[in-house]
Amino acid sequence: MNHVLPLANGLRTDHPVPGLPFIDDSHLPLDEGPEAIEAIGRNRGPGMWGRFDMDRSDKSWRAFTTDPLNHALGWAVRYHPDHGRTVLLVRDGETSGLHTEWDGEVLLFRAGGYWWNGDTWYRPGQVWDPVAQDYEKRKARMAVTVTASDMLDGRADPAKAYVSKVATFDPDAPRPDNWLDHLALWAKHHQEQDGALPLERCVVDVSSPELTGAQLIGAPEMAELGGITASTLRAYISRGNSEVPRPQAVVGGRDQWARAVADDWVEARKRSYTGVGEAMSAGDRDALSPGAAEVRDRFAADFQHALYDRPDVRKRWVLRHRNKESVTQIAGELAWSVAAGLDQIVPTEHLGRTVRAAVLHDFAETVEMFADDEDATDGEASPEWWHLNLTPSVGKMLDWYIRCFPGEAYATIGEIQRQAHKTWKMPAADTLSALRSALSLDGELTEQQRETYFALLEPREDTD
Repeated sequence: MNHVLPLANGLRTDHPVPGLPFIDDSHLPLDEGPEAIEAIGRNRGPGMWGRFDMDRSDKSWRAFTTDPLNHALGWAVRYHPDHGRTVLLVRDGETSGLHTEWDGEVLLFRAGGYWWNGDTWYRPGQVWDPVAQDYEKRKARMAVTVTASDMLDGRADPAKAYVSKVATFDPDAPRPDNWLDHLALWAKHHQEQDGALPLERCVVDVSSPELTGAQLIGAPEMAELGGITASTLRAYISRGNSEVPRPQAVVGGRDQWARAVADDWVEARKRSYTGVGEAMSAGDRDALSPGAAEVRDRFAADFQHALYDRPDVRKRWVLRHRNKESVTQIAGELAWSVAAGLDQIVPTEHLGRTVRAAVLHDFAETVEMFADDEDATDGEASPEWWHLNLTPSVGKMLDWYIRCFPGEAYATIGEIQRQAHKTWKMPAADTLSALRSALSLDGELTEQQRETYFALLEPREDTD
């Protein structure tokens, strides 16, 4: 079971997790507010912790605490004044991670990261939006919210179910086969509570065409989409790297992903630092960026000339059996070392901030000129993308930065998009149009290289 998925439902939750057993949470002060939940574990002893956070905009809150009876487990609680409360028992080491994921408008998760904001279901966030400084919100296609009343049709028998105790709970025990009986027992307890939400408002699951069996794929298909081997994908998962999304289902002991989630993962990989670098180095024999390849070629010629073409130097070290071809090979290897270590010569972090400041300064000057013209004609129009111009020097510097450090430049351009939107309400796509136009005038990237690079930066319109 994935490390941040809940191990068990809390008994009082208004959003029961399908298939997972119910655990007695009556020893928690759930009705006393988030401060009381935090206080159970915060500074109570070794290995215990608790925390709560309020959302002042809608009076919702979230809290977590180490269980006082079983310190290996912890409770995570999400409350919303309109949509009720979710109480989950998780491994204690995962409480803070779930607490962070529940930030903002996220109310609950299903199907390996699909999330609900009280109105709409979204796929797991994977593709970064530099303007919003958050992952893009991509709607689950034709998603339907499944409630407790949808699932309870009168055939479930609460007498066949039970409520476990946290002190004796085994997180590795099999899930109950008769879960609908357990849901019926939960519904009975739930309806006995004062002010309980009606069952037709208690969310159990999400249904979407994306999550049907025909749309689920296994590790081999997932790896093929990502351009890696299945063994590499499994290694990524075991190490917890490469931002591999959680599976949407486990069928016969094997992880299964929704094709839509896999496609988002592939897109996120292409837009990542590594993915951008690979896209821009495609076709180069040494996998260097275009700018680094230019540095290599230049220094290879310089080294070859210094080592062989100058007789006064050559006679100092060249033996009889060494020839020009051998020296050329050595010169090429030395030049590659220079090109591959370019990031150790150029302070890319500081360069990125300098390029960003220079671009935004040029943008501001041209926007001000546009505003002055509008004032002269009593106009009130907002600036268009073609008002965001760069001086040739700044354009050439940005072009060089992209050619030599495409991954770092990708992040810098994202910051430029965010600042342009914040300052002038400029859409991200329009900022890219301005930059692309400037590079076509003053840059050295080929048209194909610009096409490849800016396609990775282009914001995606969610049509679901």
